[in-house]
Amino acid sequence: MKSLKYQLLIPVILTFIFSCQAQTSSKTENSTYTYITPTRDGTGKVYLGREISQVMGFQGKDWLERASREREEGISIALKNLPITPESIVADIGAGSGYYTFRIAPKVPEGKVYAVEIQQEAINYLDAKSKELGLTNVSTVKGSELNPNLQKNSIDLVIMVDVYHELAYPKEMLASIRESLKPDGKILLLEYRGEDPSIPIKPLHKMTVNQVEKELNANGFKLIQNGKFLKIQHFLVFGKDN
Repeated sequence: MKSLKYQLLIPVILTFIFSCQAQTSSKTENSTYTYITPTRDGTGKVYLGREISQVMGFQGKDWLERASREREEGISIALKNLPITPESIVADIGAGSGYYTFRIAPKVPEGKVYAVEIQQEAINYLDAKSKELGLTNVSTVKGSELNPNLQKNSIDLVIMVDVYHELAYPKEMLASIRESLKPDGKILLLEYRGEDPSIPIKPLHKMTVNQVEKELNANGFKLIQNGKFLKIQHFLVFGKDN
């Protein structure tokens, strides 16, 4: 009877344990993010006062590759000012069509560029394009919403071009990115200027310097360069705040 009693208690105990784990997970989520009724182009998920935007799917590839992009954004100036050397290991998170990936690769001939994407369609496109261009120093990485799946202490520069504001889990992603960076590794964020209402980009797809700093500072990073040379974007370089 005693043995049977314990057997009957096991399911109850397991249910209690799993319930506690679920509640702990829920509390962690709720302590990091809050939720509102989604606004236009928003997810309704809020991080440090900012509503996270919806993600632009890979179907927007043609817009990323538009012929007017250089004139509108000054891509060549951004590339010229990248904090890299020929040996740098770079991770382009949210690489999309590889617009930046394939322009960075020739600048790191003795290094490497990891094109990180969560969309399989984008991964397939990037692999095919790398082969077509004959770039041997570009590799794709299938990331997730929580983790870019990069090796620890391996990256000199993480670059996110108009991507950070779309991260579903910015806190978790920044923690993973921080682990992947070398001690002197950096994060570069290019974001449309949220301070300027004249820039014809949807509000949730723009960010202010104050908001970017608020979020990065909260996750162990400090601003080391605020490049003000781009036409409509911020060029913000962060290092680890040790």
